[in-house]
Amino acid sequence: MFEGSVLAQVLWTSIAAASFQVLLTVAFALVLKVTKIWNFTQPALMGVAFYAMLVAMRIGAPFPVAVLAAFVVTAALALAIEKYAFQTLRERGSESITFFIFTLIFAQFVIYILTLVFTTEPVFMFANMMSPTMLVGGVVVSHWDLGAIAVAMVLTLALLIFLRFARSGQFLIAVSDNADLAEAYGISKRRAYAHSMVIAALFVTAAMAVFGSKLAVFPELTLHMMIFAVVATILGGIDRVFAAAVAAVGISVLQQLSVLVIESRWQPLIVFSILFIAIIFFPRGIRLPARRVADGRAAGPTLQAAE
Repeated sequence: MFEGSVLAQVLWTSIAAASFQVLLTVAFALVLKVTKIWNFTQPALMGVAFYAMLVAMRIGAPFPVAVLAAFVVTAALALAIEKYAFQTLRERGSESITFFIFTLIFAQFVIYILTLVFTTEPVFMFANMMSPTMLVGGVVVSHWDLGAIAVAMVLTLALLIFLRFARSGQFLIAVSDNADLAEAYGISKRRAYAHSMVIAALFVTAAMAVFGSKLAVFPELTLHMMIFAVVATILGGIDRVFAAAVAAVGISVLQQLSVLVIESRWQPLIVFSILFIAIIFFPRGIRLPARRVADGRAAGPTLQAAE
């Protein structure tokens, strides 16, 4: 048996580590929900965001300025992908497999370029990656933990509020439900697609800022991080952005708890195992049984519209 303090420490660490994965998952799930595209160009956006930050900091920009610059570059790339690639493929009436193949090839191409320009070796964003810590109830809590969790919570909550109450956010929901019908009511689906890509770029940039301030990054790492987002999206259920975010936290907790019983080198197998199980047994995601009300009708989830 493990002591409660050990379990509490592992749980806290796993939740903190899930922060950047939540951001990456939300970015992937949102684009999938709105555009219906499995956007595997996201590793390219992740790599560009990190190295844009790195270059900005190396020329003397403060970290917040570097993050802002990285967002501008990443958003520009995301918009270019939407306008010159996805929109072109849509106008040609391309099949889903064409989008899938393009996104994979594009991601590999960008990662190859980043590898040539920079390095295949892990790169640290800061000279000193240590974060001050404090002891809270027997659990070691670092400033990075608090900052990472705060960023993930604030951005995710802001997106929920945006989708629920902002006019542009409601347009995204309308387009995700039925793009042609939404356009018949005067909502531009092209603009909605572009907005979803820019929001994804924001979440990707924030995720790489959080991750890069703690751990080393190398171009091909973004591909491995992408797998986690795909697993969480499938497990949470297609079109359920915030359920995917919850799934990301759950997978991270499960993965971190596994160190108590298996060696850390086996941890990646857990993610792949969950992916296989989700695809085979839960292709529509894990859904709780609908509650029954007095008249016998099923009561659906209250966040259906925002999801």
